[in-house]
Amino acid sequence: MYAIIEAGGKQYRVEPEMVLRVEKLSAEPGEAVAFDRVALIAEGGNVRIGAPWVPGAKVTCRVLRHGKGPKLDVFTFKAKENRKRSLGHRQPYTELRVEAIAAGRAE
Repeated sequence: MYAIIEAGGKQYRVEPEMVLRVEKLSAEPGEAVAFDRVALIAEGGNVRIGAPWVPGAKVTCRVLRHGKGPKLDVFTFKAKENRKRSLGHRQPYTELRVEAIAAGRAE
């Protein structure tokens, strides 16, 4: 069984007991987080596709930790103007473990 959820403006394919990183959420480590924006649920040969979301479907996850991704070096340069600028960026994330996928009601 797997599902496709929307979190932080991106879509993720999730399965039970899977660990994934999403955009930073405002939940503390150890808390449960539920995603009700489920675009697709597949169970064996039975596939339900939402329009845009599957009604009643929910994916429950547990927050493992928060962190920052790898550093990205950003360098800008303007030719003939003697202008250079270097800076870095580390995107914050939340690491989740998928606990359950609830299919909801069938239509």
